[in-house]
Amino acid sequence: MNSTMKLILAFAIIVSVVLASYITDSNQLFSQNNSVTKSDVIRIGYFPNINHAQAVIGLGNGDFQQALGDVKVEILIFNAGPAAIESLFADRIDVAYIGPNPAINGYLKSNGEALRIISGSASGGAVFVVRNDSGINSVDDFAGKRFASPQLGNTQDVALRAYLLHNGYETVDNGGNVEIIPAKNADIHTLMLKKEIDGAWIPEPWGAKLIKETNSKIFVDERDLWPQGKFVTSNIIVSTKYLNNHPDVIEKLLAAHVDKTQWINQNKENFFLVFNEELEKITGKTIPEDELHDAFSRMDITYDPIKESLLKSANDAYDVGFLGNTKPDLSEIYDLQLLNKVLTERNLPIIP
Repeated sequence: MNSTMKLILAFAIIVSVVLASYITDSNQLFSQNNSVTKSDVIRIGYFPNINHAQAVIGLGNGDFQQALGDVKVEILIFNAGPAAIESLFADRIDVAYIGPNPAINGYLKSNGEALRIISGSASGGAVFVVRNDSGINSVDDFAGKRFASPQLGNTQDVALRAYLLHNGYETVDNGGNVEIIPAKNADIHTLMLKKEIDGAWIPEPWGAKLIKETNSKIFVDERDLWPQGKFVTSNIIVSTKYLNNHPDVIEKLLAAHVDKTQWINQNKENFFLVFNEELEKITGKTIPEDELHDAFSRMDITYDPIKESLLKSANDAYDVGFLGNTKPDLSEIYDLQLLNKVLTERNLPIIP
């Protein structure tokens, strides 16, 4: 073989190797892109609370998994909204059942890019409870009192601060004479028993528990502060990226959520039993039946996000100093197209 032929053969071999490498790399890239766009997992976060009842039951008994088919459901349990938001930011979850204020904070913190609210979950179920021996009989008796909320900046904390502000009170941290102590729900129960606080703005079923076990009464049922007694206490949020990439999966999830919402509202007595069974699997504990009935009497399980109440809650958070110097723009926080598609298929009224 002469030198020219050798050069031609060598060049052909090099070209073949390069082409083979390119094809291999392209196949790997295509495979990687498929792994990004192919939806085979959905990671859902929620709290073991009564206002996340659809998730507690539907995820616990496998109904959501059945509705999602081959899409594997991974579950993460949270105890506070901010932790769920941080997990969504860190791409550890795709969907979360969550209160309105953490959803607002997450939306604003990401400049409206990270998440969308795609459905409601619960309305009502929050009360301002005071000890019977606290000396509080009217709003005129708040001076010098100590109240608690579940977490600084959470939905009940904002409601308490807004209520105090509306009635002419400032908190101690703002130079006023009413103290608010952020504490976990279980710790609030202990503080009430020890008479170290005078009251608390708290979600159900903790309101029912405080009434029964701490010689307390309802001072404000938060439903009385809202039109038709309806206000959002829990929504479903989804990562914007996941929603855009996998609308078919989210639609199936919303269908399961709507179906579970209807089942709960049509089978309330059975619901209490099933809810406690699933709650015990998660926490090792159940809610006494009388407390569960009492708590549920002050709330609704719903897929309606009750948008107007969230917008007012955001304005309240702004008024008490939690959202900076500019009123929040929440014009893109909702995406209810898939929810309305599911509702239309079931001949249910859509959300305007």
